[in-house]
Amino acid sequence: MARAKYLCKERRATGCGRKDSFPTKKTKMKALLIYSGGLDSTTLLYDYKESISLAVTFTYGARQDMQQLRRASENCAFLGIEHLVIPLEFMGKYFRSSILEGGEEVPHGDYDSENMKSTVVPFRNGIMLSVAVGLAESRGLDTVLLANHGGDHAIYPDCRPEFISAIDEAASAGTYVHVRVVSPYCNITKRDIALRGRALGVPFEKTYSCYEGRERHCGECGTCRERKEALEGFDPTEYEK
Repeated sequence: MARAKYLCKERRATGCGRKDSFPTKKTKMKALLIYSGGLDSTTLLYDYKESISLAVTFTYGARQDMQQLRRASENCAFLGIEHLVIPLEFMGKYFRSSILEGGEEVPHGDYDSENMKSTVVPFRNGIMLSVAVGLAESRGLDTVLLANHGGDHAIYPDCRPEFISAIDEAASAGTYVHVRVVSPYCNITKRDIALRGRALGVPFEKTYSCYEGRERHCGECGTCRERKEALEGFDPTEYEK
């Protein structure tokens, strides 16, 4: 499936969401960031740090949970941003995906739709965003930030522009304060994000991507390969291969 199919031309400059009153950091949003500790969400953390009041890491039984959580905690502590960890244990217990503990073997090879399909955790972003929207309203915040990017569209249905637009509209309609769901990197590449992160001084060595969940990145799974391509020329990551 061609990735280009899922690029929404109208939002290319600002990410994905409804076209009306699309918020940017210039609007002084009070934001909650869904923060995995990976390359993309860490760049978003540094990019929007003046607007982020709370970063939330969800653990859900993924192989990489603990490695990513450690990096997320380090970066939030460094920036002085409150960090909350919310366990979603039912996902690891009842859902099926190769990135979950006890799942089938994580695929190695290129980051493409056929090879990476088994890594999909069904409706993961929908579940996390629903919790995040409720938490945002409870904390008096008006925005939930998500760091999905254009390379995810062909593989993960709940990363696509039409999904972000739909859940943004639902969140606004379903909360008194009209919480917005904002995805600033939705239509740019991971390489674009990495270059932005380098300009921002993001410590990429304090981010984690590998689906294997080992101490060092395996270097062979699809997300490790994608990380290598994104960080080419300035990659501080130690890979096993």
